Amino acid sequence: MPIIQIFGTNKCQNTKAAQRFFKERRVPVQFIDLTEKGLSEGEFQSIKKAVGLENMMDREGREYQKLNLKYQKFDIESKLKENNLLLKTPVVRQTPKATVGYAPETWKQWLAQS
Repeated sequence: MPIIQIFGTNKCQNTKAAQRFFKERRVPVQFIDLTEKGLSEGEFQSIKKAVGLENMMDREGREYQKLNLKYQKFDIESKLKENNLLLKTPVVRQTPKATVGYAPETWKQWLAQS
């Protein structure tokens, strides 16, 4: 079974729920804390290809509000690369597939296929 990666933060409830989802099913995961380490260029492009750039940004999140991005024009890709906390979490990746946000139905499908 390909490794499952979960990108998120320890404060994010959805990230904790994603970790619990896989732990309950005894699926090993690699957790990457976005407050410590960001996405590599390859990881970023893989996730972008799977979910679309627009879907990667958390427009409801605290960081988005804090930076007051609602009324600004900006390049989404460069903004996401310079600030990991703008990502919608958790980002769950099983190359080449990925999801953003809490998506247990999709993850169940992944597990059923492997």
